[in-house]
Amino acid sequence: MAEAYLVGGARTPVGRYGGALATVRPDDLAALVVGEVVRRADIDPGLIEEIIFGAATQAGEDNRNVARMAGLLAGLPDHVPGITVNRLCASGMSAITMAAQAIRAGDADLMIAGGVESMTRAPWVQAKPERPWAKPGAQFDTSIGWRFVNPKLAARDKATFSMSETAEEVARLDGITRLEADAFALRSHQRAAAAIDAGHFVDEIVGVPTQKGEVLVDEGLRRDTTLEGLAALRPIVAGGSVVTAGNASSLNDGSSAILVASGEAVKKYGLTPRARVVVGASVGLAPEIMGLGPVVATQRALERSGLDIADLGAIELNEAFATQSIACIRRLGLDEEIVNRDGGAIALGHPLGSSGARLVVTLLARMERENAGHGLATMCIGVGQGSALILERV
Repeated sequence: MAEAYLVGGARTPVGRYGGALATVRPDDLAALVVGEVVRRADIDPGLIEEIIFGAATQAGEDNRNVARMAGLLAGLPDHVPGITVNRLCASGMSAITMAAQAIRAGDADLMIAGGVESMTRAPWVQAKPERPWAKPGAQFDTSIGWRFVNPKLAARDKATFSMSETAEEVARLDGITRLEADAFALRSHQRAAAAIDAGHFVDEIVGVPTQKGEVLVDEGLRRDTTLEGLAALRPIVAGGSVVTAGNASSLNDGSSAILVASGEAVKKYGLTPRARVVVGASVGLAPEIMGLGPVVATQRALERSGLDIADLGAIELNEAFATQSIACIRRLGLDEEIVNRDGGAIALGHPLGSSGARLVVTLLARMERENAGHGLATMCIGVGQGSALILERV
């Protein structure tokens, strides 16, 4: 079986909802990182055999296969195909896993995988009436959350919890307090601030041209965050006590991509691999405890790889919520010092389709900087799933 290698990656800065990237279309964000990955690898773009991109919304400017649009907009030859996948929060990670699987199967040698989301530009959608000339149906914001819920699913207890409700459920199950959640959020901002000041993200990021100038830095960080300020925020869920806007990730815009290559392509084109894909895993679990998805996914990935938790030198865990992040760290017995050392989604942001690929781009840099032999990227997924990807530095 062929091996799959990650040659290099690039990402945009993560923009706030309605922030610096609000005027940039998601297909343009995707095209930017696709083109940058090709440029950094210094390869003929015509050699790319497929673009696989994740996107969670796909209801607006990212419609009709944004992966294909990204390739065309990036100037790749018309013969380079593209496919868009959707696993909600883990869409970008699934794109990378699928590319690695294709290469291992011998179906391709060079692929670009990643993800994109503009939660700012995600449109409103409205149900069409079932009868001609009837009044318009319900309207929904596609930025996040449920829409057009199937009544049969809604009838299942807790199955259609909001994301915040699932985070409260995990806090209740694992006895996580408001103070613990707020302290975790504060640390995310502190670590992200230190990473930005140290220039840790500079090589990951490709600047995004906008009407107001080039955007080069992640926008979500709040340097003035304090425990006192976090404690003053009201819970999001009615009757809840732990989850607030301060200890949860935000709505964001961004895109990330990685070049995935076979060993043969690495040799033939003189590429420099940064990591080997060891294994990827995705799992399902009860929707109301979706935040625990990384626990099950990581356990499955470790079992398949023959590795142990102690073998992992760097871990990127998507911080959808502080409560579920804390629960995953405790249940897996992770060393907190190697989890999200440069901060996580609570500080940096969570542009849904991009986040899984962003984790991997950041993990590659961390593994090199911290001399980690193996690394893990893992995340929870709405409606009760989890994904994990284990890499080996080469």
